[in-house]
Amino acid sequence: MNYFLQSRFYFLHFMIIGITGTNSSGKDTAAKFFIEKGFDSFSLSDILREEAKKRGIEENRDNLQGIGNELREKFGTGYLAQETLKKIKRDAIVTSIRHSDEVKTLKQAQNFFLIAIDAPIGLRYKRARKRQGTQDAIDFETFQKQEAKEFQKSGSGQQLGKCMEMAGYKIENNGTKEEFYKKLENLFKSIENEEN
Repeated sequence: MNYFLQSRFYFLHFMIIGITGTNSSGKDTAAKFFIEKGFDSFSLSDILREEAKKRGIEENRDNLQGIGNELREKFGTGYLAQETLKKIKRDAIVTSIRHSDEVKTLKQAQNFFLIAIDAPIGLRYKRARKRQGTQDAIDFETFQKQEAKEFQKSGSGQQLGKCMEMAGYKIENNGTKEEFYKKLENLFKSIENEEN
């Protein structure tokens, strides 16, 4: 991160909460929880969607993953996080964190807290199918293979497992939405206590 960003985020005292985790584990639901608390919302994938739109290609999981790998190779592995940090003006939630250097970049901001969300793969596959999006209309074997690609440990590709290991907070979302919100509420209180 350049000196301007470092100095800017050292002196400002807003909270940035990052969310990482497995596919269909409940990351978007967690983001909504924090939006309801008054947080601004940013997704590193927004940059990838904008790029896909410019190129006129479909915004599916494989295409966005490819664009993400390409941008990290070209501009550095923390690029998506750097570009997102420039947009943050107050308390914010940041989603779609999939590379360890994105975590490192975000950690340079004061009061950054990372949450990892997970759930059993069978449950997550059911959730993905229920969403009925184009990118989720795949069989279970393909779902598993896509996930395996996201768990590599080095290079410019996704490093989801590494990101989850770097998280200070972890939640298993294996119940109802109400139960998940209760877990998030308790976690948020812990973060507030840590910040103070």
